[in-house]
Amino acid sequence: MGDIAVWVAALTGGTAVLASWVTNLGNVRAARVQAEASAQAQHRGRVRELRRAAYLELMEHAHVIGELYRRAMDAFHQITDLDQQLTRFEELRSELREAYDPLMHSVRVVVLEGPSATAEAAQGVLDAAQKVNRCLWRITCGDADARAHFVEVQGAYLRDLGRFVEAARAAMEAS
Repeated sequence: MGDIAVWVAALTGGTAVLASWVTNLGNVRAARVQAEASAQAQHRGRVRELRRAAYLELMEHAHVIGELYRRAMDAFHQITDLDQQLTRFEELRSELREAYDPLMHSVRVVVLEGPSATAEAAQGVLDAAQKVNRCLWRITCGDADARAHFVEVQGAYLRDLGRFVEAARAAMEAS
């Protein structure tokens, strides 16, 4: 009877050790999966915040430039003297040059952060700003058609900015 008890005790002990090992192995795997899921969630959160900051910065700089374009439109309507109008346009062009570099930088950040639809929309805003700035330069050069063209390209700038805002909103909702 003693031999059987030893065998039963050994088998029971071995089973307990094996069960403990299997449980521990399962716990280690579960902890690893949980840690990986947590790391992925943190990464997605970080990417989301970086994108959000980049989108907001671009919108802020685009708003500053849009405000300068509005001032140019005001100069068309409020200043009747052509020399004063030309002086005002030169002042605005100087302000636009200062505001353009931060816009260009923020577009590059958005292009880097992505996604591609938002990056393309951001590039569209920058391209539209270049056209408006070029048109304002043509006005200061005395181009007669530039004023009508300015109104057209300034409207295109605002539409491109609206497209960017929509693309940014969609990207934020998707993330």
